[in-house]
Amino acid sequence: MTGFARVEGGQGAWTWAVEARSVNGRNLEIRFRGPPGFDLLERGARDAAQARFQRGQINLGLQAKRSEALVAVSVNVEQLERYLAMVEPLVKAGRALPPTADGLLALRGVLEAADAEDDPEAHAALEKAMTASLVEALDALKLSRQAEGAALAPVLTGQMDRVEQLVADAELEASGQPVIIRDRFVRRLAELAGEAVSEDRIVQEAAALATRADVREELDRLAAHVAAARELLASDGVAGRRLDFLTQEFMREANTLCSKSATSALTAIGLDLKAVIEQFREQVQNVE
Repeated sequence: MTGFARVEGGQGAWTWAVEARSVNGRNLEIRFRGPPGFDLLERGARDAAQARFQRGQINLGLQAKRSEALVAVSVNVEQLERYLAMVEPLVKAGRALPPTADGLLALRGVLEAADAEDDPEAHAALEKAMTASLVEALDALKLSRQAEGAALAPVLTGQMDRVEQLVADAELEASGQPVIIRDRFVRRLAELAGEAVSEDRIVQEAAALATRADVREELDRLAAHVAAARELLASDGVAGRRLDFLTQEFMREANTLCSKSATSALTAIGLDLKAVIEQFREQVQNVE
């Protein structure tokens, strides 16, 4: 669920740039940083992100700058008159030269720059334009994540192919477990008893051990999980959390398979199965 998008915009004296990033996360977490004085942007950004994403950590940043060269400037006549009134007695007394225009305009408060914050309608229009850029960045981020998902699909499918093959290998290896368990039981009884043991007793005890070591149910559930995973991977809907849960079920069955194994070969298959499932689990974190 990683991705990146950048959008630039501007209106009037303002220009801005929006950057949207996402990294993996089990749930949706949205972090926003915007310019001071534009408090409503965060709500719009969060609503737009929640409408587009279900998982991942979304980082949204908007940096804005106002060009002073494009800001409308006006003269504060009242302040200018005050300065003239203050300097007039000094000029008449010959203690100061008449003020020049550039000197007067440089005095504090004479020139005033129009600010969008002073005009509620202009400020609202500016926030609306910035919100549009945020939405555009989120749409681009979604496309970026979808492209990553398209590249990830064959990887996940290949891992499911590997799981399916290992389940088939485990089924073949497990078919020989009853005989192995019976022979192992006979040897053990002979060691303990030191004498011949009745065939009926051997059959009964070996059958009980074989039942406890039967992995048919685990293999059937693993096959069903593979089918469910393939269905989710082929769907167009949100599948990340369901695949996350399914991975836990995969691992549970693989652990049980290893614990019931009566041969080193079946144990090795179970360990390979767990390794592939863990790889699948890591990649599923990238799935929406």
